[in-house]
Amino acid sequence: MSTDQGRDLQTVVIVDDDTFGLALLRTLVEKVGPVHVETFDDPLEAQAWCRNHDLDVLITDYEMPGMNGLSLVRALRAHPRTRDVPMMMITALEDRDIRYQALECGANDYLNKPLDAPEVRARVRNMLAVAEGQRALQRRSDLLAREVRSATASIVEREREIVLRLSRAAEFRDLETGSHIMRIAHFSELIARALGQSETECEQLFLASPMHDVGKIGIPDNVLLKPGRFNEEEFALMQQHTVIGHRILSGSQSELLQLAAEIALTHHERFDGAGYPHQRAGADIPIAGRIVAVADVFDALLSSRPYKRAWTVEEALGMIRVGRAKQFDPDCVDAFLVALPQILATRERFAEEDGSEAERSPLRSLMPPKRSAAPVAS
Repeated sequence: MSTDQGRDLQTVVIVDDDTFGLALLRTLVEKVGPVHVETFDDPLEAQAWCRNHDLDVLITDYEMPGMNGLSLVRALRAHPRTRDVPMMMITALEDRDIRYQALECGANDYLNKPLDAPEVRARVRNMLAVAEGQRALQRRSDLLAREVRSATASIVEREREIVLRLSRAAEFRDLETGSHIMRIAHFSELIARALGQSETECEQLFLASPMHDVGKIGIPDNVLLKPGRFNEEEFALMQQHTVIGHRILSGSQSELLQLAAEIALTHHERFDGAGYPHQRAGADIPIAGRIVAVADVFDALLSSRPYKRAWTVEEALGMIRVGRAKQFDPDCVDAFLVALPQILATRERFAEEDGSEAERSPLRSLMPPKRSAAPVAS
């Protein structure tokens, strides 16, 4: 588009099948000031042009072959690109009904034939002012949208840092490594994708699931670090990590922390109602808790701990299949099996750390998160 002293020229489109009338209108419009004018003697051609170009004002005659001015205005009002463009209809002085119809179908103003030069210039100048006001509002709206996106991104980064800090706090108190926590994040996301959850839901689950065991912060060392099986009293105390984690994370206005609190509380519930802490069953267990339950158990079975050997993949898969519709949501198990190739690849990528790598915790990849794999087809 042409420019004048660094400012984009406004574009006026004129549509009239009468050659003389078209030339006269062009001359009158150009005398208003620096504008770019496009003229058409065919309303269908004008419609096609307007749907593919930016314009500020449309001026159209009423009576034209193929498509009259009313139909043109209606068509352009229905198109997203031109629905807000100021439009003016040209009608004969005695066509009062046509003027009413023009206003009802979306024309902002009208000009009477025979045209009066001062009136044309004044009305076109007013229409251009309206168009410029709309452009200014749109620029302001775009600026505000960018500011909102920037502010939202800042909030998201702060939430991710909270996830990092809380997850690392739990990591320092537990025998489980940062690699385990990151595997749970990726496994959970892969299962959610295989279930067909939205991109936002998968992203939130990826970020929230590492906090599933944050409540272990509140478990005494003689229980948390015991190198053997718990007795009944110790097991009851250990079960409280779900409630403690929920207390730590709940009450926030952050949707991410709300989800993390939900996961912390429910990831040890069982689909058959025999889990803890509240013996919830079936769909009464939030889907995020049901997903993390499968991811957590599978990784725990494959991991070596002082009190247990690492199971083979075949043994762990057998356990997951046996627990289908008992310990685990059957839909989550089915999704887990669909995502299994990506899950196994992720487990290899985030292998257990040895002591020399302890300070290079994989939890750092939460800032920003690295995606586990391409979406899994369900």
